Amino acid sequence: MTLLWYTRCPAPTPFGIAAQQGLLQDEFAADGIEVKALQDAAEASIRRSHFTHTQPWSFRQGGNIPALWARAQGSDTRLIGVSWVDEFQALITLDPHVAPTRASLAGRRFGLPINISAEVVDFHRATALRGFHTLLEAIGVSPADVELVDLPHAPRGLAHAKPDESAPLADWLDAQRAHEFSREAAALLRGEADVVFVKGATGLDIANVIGARVLVEISAHPDRRAHANNGTPRPLTVDAQLLRERPDLVERVLARTLDVAAWANSHPGEVSRYVAREVRSAEHWVTRAYGAGLHRQLAIGLDAGALDALEHFKRFLFEHGFIATDFDFAQWVEPAPLEAALARRAAAAG
Repeated sequence: MTLLWYTRCPAPTPFGIAAQQGLLQDEFAADGIEVKALQDAAEASIRRSHFTHTQPWSFRQGGNIPALWARAQGSDTRLIGVSWVDEFQALITLDPHVAPTRASLAGRRFGLPINISAEVVDFHRATALRGFHTLLEAIGVSPADVELVDLPHAPRGLAHAKPDESAPLADWLDAQRAHEFSREAAALLRGEADVVFVKGATGLDIANVIGARVLVEISAHPDRRAHANNGTPRPLTVDAQLLRERPDLVERVLARTLDVAAWANSHPGEVSRYVAREVRSAEHWVTRAYGAGLHRQLAIGLDAGALDALEHFKRFLFEHGFIATDFDFAQWVEPAPLEAALARRAAAAG
């Protein structure tokens, strides 16, 4: 049986909703093609492809740092679409005396997570560093004015053994994924850092739980390029072997992803519920982290502005050593599948 693999991050993406709705399985059921999530694979090497994108016949939509890193590492992938959801990005603090000014922030400790067990790119650290740069810039402060303090952590990764749900409760809980910003929250509560970066619904959630105050958030920055971070924009990539051998299958996956964008436009409440499940947060935080227009932001395309912002972010990652080898961004982008999918949908519409 032919097998297609897919993976996505816990994020607001049309591909993630398509997976939740079972659209990919429905699309290929009559062809005898199985569609399976990488996370359900028994082999750690296959699950690890969530970051490396080395698994043949696979799709990925999610954070752009692993996608850019995988391509820089030599993984043969193609970028076939991006979605752009404006999300909450902020610097938060527990110190009532910290103000968003150069004088107040000079010498303050900014907690920068570092994954001490990372086998792949440390996307969490790269995300926070980018947030520090763009948000400090928005208030006229240089990163050189503050002190960066490492926050070591060792989160469980996809390459580890899958947790046994029949194990004793304490062992099972220990194996679960921690809150995305638990290390940052602990640093503020323990006094290890004065300021940390958070984003998305989970970032708003944790800020509320610990009673933190927002110093500055991304809407203060007028440059769209500066909004680019791991979650903005989110690329949809495909294994190039699959694209070469079966472009028709790639086109069909894109067509179903485009269907989600069309459906989302008229289903705002359902979109919030789907995204809440996807990001593992309450709808309350979803509507505030991504805005009331979330259902109108799930388009998949190759918008020139989004691609420009992504390429600009790639340069940031290269300059700061998160990707060791640069690559030709324009050669990575493959517009043909999206063009074919759009033509397919237009023909079906009559």
